[in-house]
Amino acid sequence: MALPKGIELLPITSWENRHQNFTQKLTKDASFKIRNDHSLSKSSEKYKATTKNIQWLIGHAIKNKIRLRAMGSGWSFSKVAVSEGGIIDTKSLRLSFSISKSYVTNDYLKKGGLSENLFFTQCGMSILQLNTKLEKEKRPSRSIKASGASNGQTIAGALSTGTHGAAFNVGALQDFVVGLHIIVGKDRHIWLERESTPIMSNKFVDWLGAERIKDDIMFNSAIVSFGSFGFIHGVLIETEPKFLLEEHRIDKIAYNDVLKHTMTTQDFSTIKDLLPFPQVSLDRELYHFEVLINPYDFKPNDTNKGVFIKVAYKKKYRNDYVRRKRDSNGLTYGDDLLGLIQTMMDSLGSLSVKLVPSLVNLLFPLAYKETPALEGTIGETYNNTKFRGKVASAALGIDIKDSVQVVKEIMDIINNGNPFPGGISLRYVKGTKALLGFTKFKKTCVLELDGVDSKVTRDFYDKIWNRLESKNISYTLHWGKINFNLNFNRIQKMYGSATVQHWIDSRNELLNEKTREVFTNKFVEQCGLNKKSGVIV
Repeated sequence: MALPKGIELLPITSWENRHQNFTQKLTKDASFKIRNDHSLSKSSEKYKATTKNIQWLIGHAIKNKIRLRAMGSGWSFSKVAVSEGGIIDTKSLRLSFSISKSYVTNDYLKKGGLSENLFFTQCGMSILQLNTKLEKEKRPSRSIKASGASNGQTIAGALSTGTHGAAFNVGALQDFVVGLHIIVGKDRHIWLERESTPIMSNKFVDWLGAERIKDDIMFNSAIVSFGSFGFIHGVLIETEPKFLLEEHRIDKIAYNDVLKHTMTTQDFSTIKDLLPFPQVSLDRELYHFEVLINPYDFKPNDTNKGVFIKVAYKKKYRNDYVRRKRDSNGLTYGDDLLGLIQTMMDSLGSLSVKLVPSLVNLLFPLAYKETPALEGTIGETYNNTKFRGKVASAALGIDIKDSVQVVKEIMDIINNGNPFPGGISLRYVKGTKALLGFTKFKKTCVLELDGVDSKVTRDFYDKIWNRLESKNISYTLHWGKINFNLNFNRIQKMYGSATVQHWIDSRNELLNEKTREVFTNKFVEQCGLNKKSGVIV
């Protein structure tokens, strides 16, 4: 088969995700790696040539009735981003462009927007690489507004699944994305942005050679669509001047009514004596708030069996801070150890239950301990994940008002003989405009359950989801983490039937039937999001 320059056949029939918790079977000779053509002299020429190559891949998939998905770093724990046909390795697509004033609308500039805040990047740029570009290479230096706890994901993969941090006044990664270049067919590609906040000028759209669409609902649908709205080729983000984060880790905090009040309201005045600084002062502002619980060394109102708090203050950048070294805690045990523990637990069966508390008590202090204050840029602060190897991770989005009740329900499940080989964290995130963004609550608490991947863990997750439903506690699930209970009825209950219908209608309007089939996978079908009701083109 003759392939265009820049496209290589990947001779694979299976693929394993980064966290090693599933292997996906693939169709033979259906997967490809796509690269920019570096024989071309200009970056703009390379970008446009790659657009045409992506269109060729879509046409090839339609002709041969193959399902395809763009693949970034393979960071997701769920099969949200994989295909039963082929995958397209995008990690070589890392072009980036600063934006000149002529490419920006006057309305954006008149409202105080700055062209230097805008940055356009190809889909394969990892968060690590993006931070390097913005913080070390761009002049003047810039910063992304929020980050997940780690930086291995590509920008397109991270935003498409709703990756978040704990920036309670900012939001998740998709919330600082302001424009998308999406290849939506073998002969069609679009520039998509919100009608309420148009940013890029006709000159920019003409440079892309794309069709412009300004539509709030369409944008808010596509921004978290896990690869099902076509091939996201380019992402426009809004940055800010580079800043520092000062991180404080505080151990042995009593889980009492004072802390519970803060957890359910984000009123930090009640725990001001626990925090190193006020929420807002002349030189810093509270940016990140996180509560961590070891479920096997936990007792309410007991300082010795209390929780761990991590906060970070945002500060103006200066160059004379002490550079933080890579957090060795995340590397204390390597890729193979948690895989070994997982194998041990599954092979021991019921006997392994007795080992769970001691395993968690061993692992938790290694991953989390009180340390002196650490300073760093956002790229230096959020780098590696704590638990490594064959890990399991589920994340629930809940209204902050329910956070204490959900902790109570989880501890009740554990105390009634249902072990969980891991830890609990609660991170607070500003709500998103994305229709299917799982941080949907105005003030969202992301309750994460990270630990060893095993049948015990997955059974535990299932019990939690069922318990919350029986108690009528609203929740959502992270699209890129373990979420095997999702189906159409649950998704309608989580997001509302009208919102889900808007998302489906947007997909049907944007993609024709043959292209929709290319970008459909079993996960989308399981969730009922491939329905043809509503707008059909």
